Amino acid sequence: MALMITDECINCDVCEPECPNNAIYQGIHIYEINPQLCTECVGHFDRPQCQEVCPVDCISLHPEYKESKEDLMLKYHHLQKDKVN
Repeated sequence: MALMITDECINCDVCEPECPNNAIYQGIHIYEINPQLCTECVGHFDRPQCQEVCPVDCISLHPEYKESKEDLMLKYHHLQKDKVN
C-alpha cells in the first residue's frame, strides 16, 4: 500500500527530505504523498522513513492503494529504471 499523511500533520518539514522516492510534497494545507511514487521505502529501507521521523504519527496506509510487498518492489524497480533513463 502507498502511505498517506492525515490531517493531524503539523507541517514540521521532517518527512519530505527522508523520502527516497521524492513522493512527499507540500500540499495546500499539509504535506501529501504521491501514491504513484510511494513504495513504503521498499527497496531502500526496512521501514518507511517518513513514519520513522514523524513526531505526530500522522502517516498511515492509504486505503485506496492496496499493494503487496511484491507490488511495491516492482514499483521500486520501475522508478529506479525511470531514474536511469
